[in-house]
Amino acid sequence: MARLDPLKIEDLSEVSGLMEIVEGVMGFVPNSMLTMAHRPAMLQAFATLAGTINAPGDVDIELKRMIAEISSKAAGCQYCIAHTSHQAHRAGIAEEKLAEVWNFERSSLFSDAERAALMVAMKASQTPSMVEDGDIAALKEHFDDGQIVEIVGVTSLFGFLNRWNATLATTLEDHPKTFASDSLSEDVWNIGAHGSDSD
Repeated sequence: MARLDPLKIEDLSEVSGLMEIVEGVMGFVPNSMLTMAHRPAMLQAFATLAGTINAPGDVDIELKRMIAEISSKAAGCQYCIAHTSHQAHRAGIAEEKLAEVWNFERSSLFSDAERAALMVAMKASQTPSMVEDGDIAALKEHFDDGQIVEIVGVTSLFGFLNRWNATLATTLEDHPKTFASDSLSEDVWNIGAHGSDSD
């Protein structure tokens, strides 16, 4: 159960335009942002950062979605695992590949470039960061400096979101909850503290 109540969309006229954009992109407005809306300036700053990091760049959007998912799994945030798997599905990543994302090191579905990026995301999402020089060297075999900034940017953004949602036990919304319940195995995901009174 949430430790802070999210605000209601209808009470957020100051950021209504932003909420419409978020709903258009994600298919719903996340409770994490509705909780952040207790401080509208923080919400707007976060939305600008998240929008910049998630915008089309030189790193494939599918890889960015998988980085977000691996980061959330490594950090153990059940709310974000549900969100990132749902958004990866919406990005059009093949179901077979989505099912193997946790096995990226061994699965033939992943390229060497993807493995290098996902390894950095996984290691960077632990505390303290487990990334070593060799991990960055492997990344540099496939990505230029600007692309590495994008990869670390996605990982770092989810570092913030993982801590935010795990700390506040943000209630999971219906869309990602249904997707995670139907698509993720119990050894990968459980709703944990992110359920509502009806769960």
